[in-house]
Amino acid sequence: MTPAHFDETGRARMVDVGGKEETERSAVAACSVAMRPETLRIILEGGTAKKGNVLETARLAGIMAAKKTPDLIPLCHPIQINSVEIEIEPDERSSSLHIRSKVGTKGRTGVEMEALTSAAVAALTVYDMVKSIDRGVTISGLMLLEKSGGKSGTWRAEDI
Repeated sequence: MTPAHFDETGRARMVDVGGKEETERSAVAACSVAMRPETLRIILEGGTAKKGNVLETARLAGIMAAKKTPDLIPLCHPIQINSVEIEIEPDERSSSLHIRSKVGTKGRTGVEMEALTSAAVAALTVYDMVKSIDRGVTISGLMLLEKSGGKSGTWRAEDI
């Protein structure tokens, strides 16, 4: 059996989704950004670092990244994004930020890659904005939490 993104001769191709039914689709991805407690305190006390408001800049970057996913991931279909929601929850106990991205569309293919890209870029933006005060920031746990829609229906990470 030939993988979907390669033809029978092994050449890359974009999968034809034209015959698929349009359905409401969504995906949720998450990751965490760990840092020193004083770095988290700077972010939370007024929300600004030298480059500006860390949380809102990361949120905007994540939204923009979802829309740019086909420009970054080979063979990813350009699709109409209907919604992007970025939640960033501080966790003072672990000195980290938990980022969650939810992307929605009505289309012929899913938005898992858009949700994953969105969460990753939001996390990278946090790093970029605080690297002058904390080079030891780490990003971890990037994963798809759930997806819904399409022929395969709903999937949740806790189901595995």
